[in-house]
This record gives sequence, C-alpha cells and structure tokens, in this order.
Amino acid sequence: MAEQVTELLRSYLSPELVVFIISMLPVLELRGGLIAASLLGIPWQTATVISLLGNALPIPFILLFLKQVLLFLKRLRPFQKLVLWIENRAQAKCAEVMEKHPHRIQLALFLFVAIPLPGTGAWTGALIAVFLGIKMRKSVGPICLGILGAAVIMLVITYLLPFLAGLK
Repeated sequence: MAEQVTELLRSYLSPELVVFIISMLPVLELRGGLIAASLLGIPWQTATVISLLGNALPIPFILLFLKQVLLFLKRLRPFQKLVLWIENRAQAKCAEVMEKHPHRIQLALFLFVAIPLPGTGAWTGALIAVFLGIKMRKSVGPICLGILGAAVIMLVITYLLPFLAGLK
C-alpha cells in the first residue's frame, strides 16, 4: 500500500513531502513513510526526521478533539448507531484493561505503538488513550516513545537489512 501511495504522489510532490504525508496517514504512518523514503532514495537520517514529524503531528489533535468529534457525529442521525457502537465496544474493552492493569497502561500504550504490526501505531494508540480516559500529559510520552521505537525497527527493516544483504 505504501508503494501505491508513493507512486500516486511522487509525480505531484517532492519526495520529502510524499514521505511526510504518508507518515501522517492512518494505517500507513511512520512505517509507510520509511518504506516510501527508501523507495524514493531519501537518506535514512532525513527520512527518519520527516517520518517522525509526520507521524507525531496528528496525535495531539486526536487526543484533544476526538471526543468532540464523536459528540458531533452522535447528533447526526446517519452516524448515531455507529458512534454508539464504537463507544460501547471501546469502553467495554478499555474498562477491562484498566481494571486488570491500571499501573501498566502507559507501558502497554508504548509497546502497542512501537511494534509495527497492522492495526497498531500512533493513531490507534491515541484512540485507545482517549477511550481509556488517559490524560493527554500521560499519553503523549508513551505514544511519542512508541513512535521512536517503531522508527528504530523500521529503519532496520527498510535501510539496514537491504544494505547488509547488498541490495543497496
């Protein structure tokens, strides 16, 4: 998917801007940004900074405004049932986690963001923080550290392993 988005954007934007935009997108995030940077031949140092900034930028907005967006959508008839279903499901899952491990929630948030698997990442980590009711000052740190952890893992996968294999 990162390759397809890269191909779509590269003819319209600079390589650095392509990486920045991909890193901001949910699902792709930093993982997709570093893959795109590798495909575009951007040095790993530059790619890392651009991807980190792109991935971190949406997080405060999600943490600050998600509840207000959900409240607004709840007032719109076509979205009412969907929003209520999402909230109820998230509250049930989150309450269970908070009851069992309230002291480990920040560590879990960090690990969830840091491990670059489908469905994990900063966007989902921020959504989880909101649904768990974790205050912004307590969730930004683990999420940002998780982004750094994901960057290290993805740098090894996208830059170091191909280099060691003689592909670059």
